[in-house]
Amino acid sequence: MEHEVDVVVIGAGQAGLSSAHHLRRTGTRFVVLDAGTGAGGAWRHRWPSLRLGGVHGIHDLPGLALAEKDGARPASEVLAEYFARYEDEFELPVRRPVQVRSVRRGPDERLLVESGAGTWAARAVINATGTWTKPFVPHYPGQESFTGRQLHVADYRGAEEFRGRRVAVVGGGISAVELLTEIAEVATTTWVTRRPPVFGDAEFTPDAGRRAVAEVDRRVRAGLPPGSVVSATGLPPTQAVLRARDSGVLDRHPMFERITPGGLRWADGTEVEVDVILWATGFRAALDHLAPLGLREPGGGIRMDGTRVVAEPRLHLVGYGPSASTIGANRAGRAAAREVHRLLRSSTAPR
Repeated sequence: MEHEVDVVVIGAGQAGLSSAHHLRRTGTRFVVLDAGTGAGGAWRHRWPSLRLGGVHGIHDLPGLALAEKDGARPASEVLAEYFARYEDEFELPVRRPVQVRSVRRGPDERLLVESGAGTWAARAVINATGTWTKPFVPHYPGQESFTGRQLHVADYRGAEEFRGRRVAVVGGGISAVELLTEIAEVATTTWVTRRPPVFGDAEFTPDAGRRAVAEVDRRVRAGLPPGSVVSATGLPPTQAVLRARDSGVLDRHPMFERITPGGLRWADGTEVEVDVILWATGFRAALDHLAPLGLREPGGGIRMDGTRVVAEPRLHLVGYGPSASTIGANRAGRAAAREVHRLLRSSTAPR
């Protein structure tokens, strides 16, 4: 079945809903295709022990405040409820579960968004698929021989399942530190990072945030992979980080050389036995469905001008690169909706 719309928004997380809100205000005919079984985007999959009060940097969606005051509630529940309320409040045309398989150029100059639920022919596409569905696990020699359990942060559900075990946490980001602190209360932990962690000694300021975002923006404008905003800021002095430093949990080891059946081995012959390896090694942008458009630059990234893809002006990426934060996603959604609206009103837009 083929459907015709002006714009397809792919993904109903923060960036997708922000885009939809602003498209609705322009009177654009659009649909939001979301792969999830319910509202909430990536938030609905966060581990239950992540409480609302422990989440940093949640920003309201445009036009409707979160309002929840109980910081002890799981963030996954609160944000899923909030996103569902938002979709209802603004009567956003979200269809789910719809897994987009590919986006390609059609014979009539429109973009064809192909999925198991049909094909949408659109004059423009706003992609807001985020990163949660594409966890990254690096490969190390001997990885397949490990007899214990390996899991990524995306599969983490709580520390209790590791009680009494020996757990290696691999990664230097804020998620690694928070989960390391949580697991250390019930298990023996080993922390491994590729580079020495950089700890901020001052409160994270708006100026520091702008500098970090500017660096990511510079990379995507050059056609390079964006990296993360966190990689440019270091570990902020949050309560979790400060507690971990004070307790001595953050005893960092350099990266191991190989994985053995029973643990980890370093180049100097040092070995540590572990039962579990938790990979807190980040995510990659979930953009495989855009491969038919041939957008990758020689540097491995997608060259951007704001939210617009330079190689395909009818396509905007939101929640990508410099807009990969809740406040950045809001701003990107507004900017993409405005640019798409201008495109649709121009004489050169496909009909």
